[in-house]
Amino acid sequence: MVMTKFLQEAKKFEIQAYKKPRDAKILQQNNVPFSGSPLKHPFEPKKVILVADPYSSNTFYYEFNTKDISFVEELPSIVSLEGESISMARIWVKKRSVGVRCTPFAVDDISIISNHSPRE
Repeated sequence: MVMTKFLQEAKKFEIQAYKKPRDAKILQQNNVPFSGSPLKHPFEPKKVILVADPYSSNTFYYEFNTKDISFVEELPSIVSLEGESISMARIWVKKRSVGVRCTPFAVDDISIISNHSPRE
């Protein structure tokens, strides 16, 4: 039997230690955490978009003003089945700030399926 695959050298994974915010209790009292993939807003430089679950077919995103973000934590990246990697973050947004939650959907006709015959 001929071996066609050989062992490969494992690459070193750098692990970044979690850095607790200096005032963690104050951060939790005055802010709310949101997790997702952060993106620059395409039109407004003072806003950030946070895609909640980037690989889901039914995802949504948040939109926040950058001045309302108190702290950002880097989370582990997620990888698709195709090997594409997306960075993730947890952002802490000041309480009483205004944010936008957007849930995109496809507009289509609604078909009603009935097992009963119509009454005459």
